[in-house]
Amino acid sequence: MKYKRILLKLSGESLQGSQKYGLSVEMLQSYAEQIKRVAQTGVQIGIVIGGGNIFRGLQGAKKGFDRVKGDQMGMLATIINSLALQSALEDNGVKAKVLTSIRMEPIGEYYSKARALELLEAGYVVIIGGGTSNPYFSTDTASALRGIEIEAEVMLKGTRVDGVYTADPEKDPTAVKFKEITFDEVYARNLKVMDMTSFTLCKENGLNIIVFDMDTPGNLEKVLSGEEIGTLVKL
Repeated sequence: MKYKRILLKLSGESLQGSQKYGLSVEMLQSYAEQIKRVAQTGVQIGIVIGGGNIFRGLQGAKKGFDRVKGDQMGMLATIINSLALQSALEDNGVKAKVLTSIRMEPIGEYYSKARALELLEAGYVVIIGGGTSNPYFSTDTASALRGIEIEAEVMLKGTRVDGVYTADPEKDPTAVKFKEITFDEVYARNLKVMDMTSFTLCKENGLNIIVFDMDTPGNLEKVLSGEEIGTLVKL
């Protein structure tokens, strides 16, 4: 495999599958099977999952929710998703632990870099829930932060889209996919890869990003074996 330690960012919305809300057992199983195949090769895997399939703080704020409370509800949504993925992984025979950025034992252990590294070295898939534990920060920012902290070699952003395009491929049929692109070019073209806070955090700390389609079974393994699917965002 091309990388020894990765941070995998998963979309909460992808976990709802074809449903409009909540968790799809089929998607959880698909993700668990993909992660298992990679974990069996010895790659150390840290995971951050969004919560958009359950609640999004920003959307709540637009409907009258207090933004801080809305973001806290979103953090709890990420922990529900983290527990669901942990359960699916364990059901597939994979050792997995949930660490939470907010104290909530016995649901998960309190996150620290030292504990995360200890578990990764012991062969656990480490799922870090609760975002950054602060409002106004997205789960993309949490994944950038955790990726840097655990000294991941790359952040894999698993989405429904198979890379970074010149425009939104769902709206513009002429959009062209980049095989690789620099952080500076993403800024210059004003492309939406992640929000600016998380994107800048990756750039300033030299954490490259690969954007790929995680919803196609087998793609995670392909990315890690060096196949050129998705888009590499680099310095």
